[in-house]
Amino acid sequence: MGYFTEENSAQVVIDTMSDCDNPRLKEVVSVLVRHLHAAVKEIEPSQDEWMQAIQFLTSTGHMCDDWRQEFILLSDVLGVSMLVDALNSRRPPGASENTVLGPFHVADVPLSPMGTNICLDGKGEPMLAHGVVSDLDGTPIEGAKIEVWQTNDDGFYDVQQKGIQPEFNLRAVFRTGADGRYWFRAVKPTSYPIPDDGPVGKLLARLGRHPYRPAHFHYLISREGYDTLTTHIFDPDDPYIGSDAVFGVKESLLADFVPVDDPELQRQNAFETRYFDVEFDFRLANEAV
Repeated sequence: MGYFTEENSAQVVIDTMSDCDNPRLKEVVSVLVRHLHAAVKEIEPSQDEWMQAIQFLTSTGHMCDDWRQEFILLSDVLGVSMLVDALNSRRPPGASENTVLGPFHVADVPLSPMGTNICLDGKGEPMLAHGVVSDLDGTPIEGAKIEVWQTNDDGFYDVQQKGIQPEFNLRAVFRTGADGRYWFRAVKPTSYPIPDDGPVGKLLARLGRHPYRPAHFHYLISREGYDTLTTHIFDPDDPYIGSDAVFGVKESLLADFVPVDDPELQRQNAFETRYFDVEFDFRLANEAV
């Protein structure tokens, strides 16, 4: 096995795992050891800097509880979450692109009739979102489950303000019909900051980075026989569109938010004033066999 030296440090550690009976675990830890040791050799941290790193990780752990996962937040702002998502959602050309799920998805939301106004607190600029869910050939997909959720006009999800926002505010589930179409009424999304009151927020500040996510709303689209799509739709005019704190923006996910001032169209779509029309189609890839 050899004695530990600066030159062979990683290999000496890896050699101690020769009796590991889990090949995948051995592979993962070996890669991490090699890259970690290489980083330490490149950085050459002082003992004080090393202890600061330990204290940062300790405080990150202390910030975690049943409602908040500071380590996932750290993964997000370093781009690791998006990279893991990209590696696990490779799809053929033409398929809609994935992005991160985020921490505010809620399971078992009741099914709503198509066209429902999901804004229950009356805040924000009205929006009509609509489009078609189809396969890669453009054939509409019947029975696709569409889960949607977004923040309110104050920049908070309903689960962040229990007792303040109505339950399931700006959150719903729909099922497509034979034509694959979906439509619902909501509000134009706004940008908002990720939680920045902990060690990850302090790190962003020291790095000269802001904590904001550009305006978006979430989709989770699933149907048996197709890859599940987890994605966002983004407002291209948002000031943070080019600097998302968690790197979730993809060019293919930019939508047009078209203001509608026509009183007749407003009446037809059950709005009393100007609203934003957002048309966006989704194409699902067949599930890998």
